[in-house]
Amino acid sequence: MELQVRKIVRHVEELREENGIALERPHRIAYVAAIIKNPFGTDGYVEDLVSIADELGEKIGELVGPACVELLDDEVEVFGKAALVGIAGETEHGSALIHNLRFGNVFRQAAQGTELLPAAEKTGLIATPIDVPLKHKTDAKTRSHHQSFTLRIEDAPRPDEIVVACVAGNQGRPLQRLATFGAEAPVEIGQQ
Repeated sequence: MELQVRKIVRHVEELREENGIALERPHRIAYVAAIIKNPFGTDGYVEDLVSIADELGEKIGELVGPACVELLDDEVEVFGKAALVGIAGETEHGSALIHNLRFGNVFRQAAQGTELLPAAEKTGLIATPIDVPLKHKTDAKTRSHHQSFTLRIEDAPRPDEIVVACVAGNQGRPLQRLATFGAEAPVEIGQQ
């Protein structure tokens, strides 16, 4: 199956000050998103999503994963992924593409990560925002690195498209002051 890509979006933000305090080093977040034609179609229910996701997962991963790491232009500490499906498709279509090791492993390897990639997926109209969760690339329990990034593309997704994105950051939250590692002390239910 051929991957039909309408557009690639590359975006990087660099935060230098938070709450009036200059940061020791800029907090950088980058994303690369591919806007693709929904490979599952929009003409009705498709039972087998895995076969198509397996066929296209690595191609999509290679398109956005290494490019995101390169765009960040710093060592990746946090990462995440997202799929925003146009309204003629299903959220499950996006999930099939990004919750596929053939997709995720490409980004994980490029970022030198070992953890599962946190993800967001939903169906939406053109320019719908999606909040992408980000976690530490080698220890998802690192509380200082839990954050999210809002991704929004003005002309996507069209009803028959899916936005597939990889997001990477160079550090935890700006001015974080909470415990760094979740495993430092046992947490009893009700403490958080």
